[in-house]
Amino acid sequence: MDEILKVDTIEQYNDLFGFETLHPLVAIVDLNKPESQRRDRMTLGFYSLFLKETKGCVINYGKSIYDFDAETIVAIAPGQTVGYSNDFTGTTPKTIGLLFHPNFISGTSLGQKIKKYTFFSYESNEALHLSEEELRIIRDILSIIRTELKHAIDKHTRGLICTNIELLLDYCMRFYDRQFITRQGMNLDVLARFERLLDEYLDSGLAAKAGLPTVNYFADKICLSPNYFGDLVKKETGKSAKEYIQLKMLNLAKEELLNPEKSITQVAYSLGFQYPQHFVRFFKKYGNMTPSEYRRASSSL
Repeated sequence: MDEILKVDTIEQYNDLFGFETLHPLVAIVDLNKPESQRRDRMTLGFYSLFLKETKGCVINYGKSIYDFDAETIVAIAPGQTVGYSNDFTGTTPKTIGLLFHPNFISGTSLGQKIKKYTFFSYESNEALHLSEEELRIIRDILSIIRTELKHAIDKHTRGLICTNIELLLDYCMRFYDRQFITRQGMNLDVLARFERLLDEYLDSGLAAKAGLPTVNYFADKICLSPNYFGDLVKKETGKSAKEYIQLKMLNLAKEELLNPEKSITQVAYSLGFQYPQHFVRFFKKYGNMTPSEYRRASSSL
């Protein structure tokens, strides 16, 4: 198995690829030169966002390999493993990377909202595909950041760069919203598979053996990252994937409680709850009454 390099700092990354370090905590790099060619797998200690404009470069991480034939963006959070493979035959590929360390955004507006950019944990086959206009916007912002990095570091540097990184990420959020809409047919197919898998999980007795159904379980079955899967479900249904699962469990619990031959403990175990008291708290939280109260109310109708 190939060695995985641990690259914790921007300076380490620049040294590996032969780039000049203009700032110790943030960089824009051009992976379009023969001297920057590497075939390594590495775990990065910082955020990275790669804009790929033409063929010729493969970036793979997670479970997927993606060749970025169109104008695309892939974002990678600290701690994830990324691999590079460049083919410099024919047209030179144009790949630009924006790198920024968590310490750079600590205490800033961007640092406070960085977790909302869930696309940093998407798989590579869930990359953002850009239109020409969207590409122009991203390139313009990257150009501003590049210009600022070439400027002597002063008291304004951090604020200006953070503001522009935040602007770029906000645009990526907007463009992903557009991509979810334009792929609605595919999204509805994912939802149908999710619904079917959830029904099978609860109806087959698997919940009693494996425990409560989780978002990660279904995302893995559908071959999507948990964040992308969760965002897709939210866009299409207005509910988070966790809320969707909980609503399904609540409705099934109500059906099961109407069967007088099943005890509340049996219903709890069949849904995947390890302890009946946890089921009681769940039902009261989402059903606004205890299972016993629901049974009494239903029997009086």
